[in-house]
Amino acid sequence: MSKSSKRKQSEALSRKESADNSQEAPVSSDSGKPRFKVRTPEERKKAHVEGIIKTAVASVIGVIAGFLTYLQLGVGDDPTLKWYAIMVIVAALSYYAMRLVFPLFKVRTKEFGFKDWFYVEFIVIDFWLVTWALLLN
Repeated sequence: MSKSSKRKQSEALSRKESADNSQEAPVSSDSGKPRFKVRTPEERKKAHVEGIIKTAVASVIGVIAGFLTYLQLGVGDDPTLKWYAIMVIVAALSYYAMRLVFPLFKVRTKEFGFKDWFYVEFIVIDFWLVTWALLLN
């Protein structure tokens, strides 16, 4: 065999080995540990159900807030009404409501990060505004 054919075979073999290794979990260069934990099907199902519960609870709280705002403020035509203050109050009250309600549905709020709270608060504010707007029409 010539040198070029040996080199081509070794390159093909190294490409094949690197392709086989690319299916493994990515590892960080400094510690050699995986960057993320591979979850079992049971863990994925539990996380999926927990996500649905988070979304449903936040939606219901937003709809209730929309009804309460309509009952309390009506059309909200008072010129001294500060909309940003009402939104902050709704967000703060919904935060504390979810801190009380989520454990009833076995959702672990201690594991929530900023992204999780931002997500559920966005859902609450969105449903609050949509519900109130629909009631005003």
